[in-house]
Amino acid sequence: QVKVVEDGGGLVQPGGSLRLSCTASGNIRSIHSVSWYRQAPGKNRELVGSLANDGTTKFLDSVEGRASISKDNANNKVYLQMNNLKPEDTSVYFCFARIVTLDRYEWDYWGQGTQVTVSS
Repeated sequence: QVKVVEDGGGLVQPGGSLRLSCTASGNIRSIHSVSWYRQAPGKNRELVGSLANDGTTKFLDSVEGRASISKDNANNKVYLQMNNLKPEDTSVYFCFARIVTLDRYEWDYWGQGTQVTVSS
């Protein structure tokens, strides 16, 4: 059984920074790749950024230059660093991870989400 949990959300002032974490636990060999999504009230879920297995990253235009994704392979964690946060970044942020299990199968998992609120 695999579990994916986000952490690190909260209230931050405009211009501030947050680092969200996504931790995978259970029957895991590795995290193959990960995407971070967000969804604001009344809006569709949108892709914020992704980290491919080869290390390449892609980001939503509105966060380009303000966001980065990194992976801690030893601890099965992935991070989304967001800087110079703006009120329009306020959303629930979700981790979507492709997990390689101990029996070498690949499965996709969503986390439960973590709220980020950018407000003064």
